[in-house]
Formats: sequence, C-alpha cells, structure tokens
Amino acid sequence: MATLTGLIVSGWGWLTNLIVYLIEEFNVKSIDATQIVNVISGTIGLIPIIGAITADSFLGSFLVSISSVFSFLGAAVLTLTATLCQLRPQQCETGSNFCHGSSKLQLAVLYTGITLASIGLGMFLNRAALKTEGDIHSDGSVAKPWRICTVQQVEDLKTLIRIFPIWATAVFVSTPIAVQTNMTVLQALAMDRHLGPNFKMPAGSIIVVVLLSSAIFIALLDPFLFPAWQKLTGRSLTPLQRIGAAHAFNILSMAISALVESRRLKVAHDHHLQNQQGAIVPMLALWLFPQLVVIGIGEAFSFPGNVSFYYQEFPVSLKSTATAMFSLVAGIAYYVSTALVDLIRNVTAWLPDDINHGRLDNVYWTFVVLGLLNFGYFLVCAKLYKYRNLQHEVEGSSQLI
Repeated sequence: MATLTGLIVSGWGWLTNLIVYLIEEFNVKSIDATQIVNVISGTIGLIPIIGAITADSFLGSFLVSISSVFSFLGAAVLTLTATLCQLRPQQCETGSNFCHGSSKLQLAVLYTGITLASIGLGMFLNRAALKTEGDIHSDGSVAKPWRICTVQQVEDLKTLIRIFPIWATAVFVSTPIAVQTNMTVLQALAMDRHLGPNFKMPAGSIIVVVLLSSAIFIALLDPFLFPAWQKLTGRSLTPLQRIGAAHAFNILSMAISALVESRRLKVAHDHHLQNQQGAIVPMLALWLFPQLVVIGIGEAFSFPGNVSFYYQEFPVSLKSTATAMFSLVAGIAYYVSTALVDLIRNVTAWLPDDINHGRLDNVYWTFVVLGLLNFGYFLVCAKLYKYRNLQHEVEGSSQLI
C-alpha cells in the first residue's frame, strides 16, 4: 500500500503539471503541449495491458518493484531538467513572441525522463492485474493453458463481441474528458488564479478538483445515495445504469465548460486581450471549478460502473484483463482526443496558440453534440444487452438500461 501511495503521489504529481512545465520551461506552444500530454496519458493507459500479460506470464508481483524503479528513475531525470539550466532552453524574451527552441540533448533528456516515469505509472494502473490463487497448479504449471478452441472459449469470444459496443461508447465518454481537463489547464493559465492576497493557485493543480470531487461522491454513493435509490424504486442500480449516469454528467460538464469559456472570451475581448500573448483575463479561475466538480461526479459513476460491468460480464479466464479494460479505454480515448484536436486545428481557427484569440467554447459545444449522439447509441446498446448473470438479466430486462 505504501508503495502504491508513493507511485500515485509521484506519478500524478509530474503528470498534472507537465503541460505548464512544457509551456513555461521548454517554450512549447500551448496546444502542442496538451497534445504531447495526451499522447503520454494514452500510453500510460495502454501500458497495463502489456503489464497484465507480463505479470501473468513471467514476473507476477515482482512487477511492482520493477515499476517502482522506473518511476524513481523517471522522476529523478525530470528533476534534473528542472534543476540544471543546461537541460532547459533559454526563457522567452519578456514582451516578445521570440523563444529559443530546445536542443536535441535537452529534448532527449526530457523525453527519457517522461518515458521512464510513464512506464512506472503504468504499474500503478496495473496493480489489479497480478496472479491470483488458482491461476497456477501447486507444481507451478499453468492451470488454464491456451489450446485448441473449446466450446467454452467460443462462448467466451461471443461474450466479448457482445460487450464491445458498450465498451466502445466508454471510449467516446472519456475522449471529451481528455480534451476538457487539458484545455482547462490552459484556461487557468490565462485567468486570475489568486485565492486571497497571498496565494496563487498553480494552474496544473486545478485538476485536483476532479479527484477530490470523485473521492467525495464515491464515498457518498455507496452508503447514502444508492441505498436511498433502492428504497425509492425497490431496485439496485445496475452497472449499465451507473455508466449511463456518467454519460449524462459528462455532457453536462461539457455544456458548463462551453458557457464558462464563452464568458471568459467575452471578458478577454472587452479588455482587448485577444492579441496579447500570455495576457491574464481579469476573471477568477474559480469559475472553472463547477465543470471540474461535475466531471468528478461523472467519474464517481463511471469508474466503479465500468469496472463492475467488465468484471461481472467478462469470462472467468479473462478476469485479469477485465480489470485493465478501463485503463485501456482511457488510453485509447487520449489518442482519439489527440486526433480530434488535430482535426479541429486543421479545419477551423478555434484553437490558436493564444486561446484568448480562439473559440474554445465552440470546441466544447462540438463535444456536447458528439456526447449526445454517443449517449443515444449507448441507450440502444444497453437496452439490447442481456446480462450473463440471470439475476441481473431479470432485473435489467424491465428497466431502460
């Protein structure tokens, strides 16, 4: 537990502040910085699948120690880039758009640190994919070897095919969140982050609001809200109903983001800040908190709902893989979000490097529309889905999802 706690603090510490670090210390353009972080986050999400195979096949729980070493080395290299000025480019000249680019050596050291730290953080996500009792015989031989397909394996494949449409909708729930969280950091950089006269909130730390919101609502859902729902309706919430609630909160958060950004742009235009690189809009960053709180509420429904659904519905022989499915969703979502942002940049003028001169609100409204379409598709898939467990199937057959 102590090792995992250390990995969480170290890993999410550097990841949440990476956008600001790239912009302010390595002179990376703002949208490019978010794209780099999207690719890194996507890779971190995909590492657990490799880790699950490696752990189950070769290393077992020893993989935790290896990941800790990678995490330490990555954090150490990143610390060196922050400490030694020779490992960073010169700062941009004050009042000028001219900036020195990074040398090949500087970029090599930076990306080496990021790579090592990313591998280490992808153990943390793979913590549930270790060998369990019953996976091997007492003599060390594998209990469930892969052989010529049996009838059960064919049925397992059919189950995976049935689950796939539901899983695909989760990717397009996570994609807007990937865009939203990174763009929120850029918004915070361009807003007044003071909390009182003596404290200025770091822009990268604003994402902590999502984590706090998720933790609080997860703590409230099981002991209070879910029992209250059961008393009112006489039924428990199914995993698909929890996932459906996550869809709704995701759409709501995007709508709030669009409205807040519209107001921020109006203030920027009223003060003629749209052509001033690095200008701070006289609007408190606290305006960003509601959308982040709603994201957290959605995640409080989404993560437990998805994990419960995959673990309940996956074949017994693939239970370890089931626990890694949500991180796989997140990984793919970050890659999809990177592609979508590139597409938006190529066909519109909504995402210039100076967001005060762009239309980020239109980006958010676009994702609201896509979210509604995805939610409709999810409702159809959920209505048609039949739970493998007979008890859940009977319960779910008389409900919408």
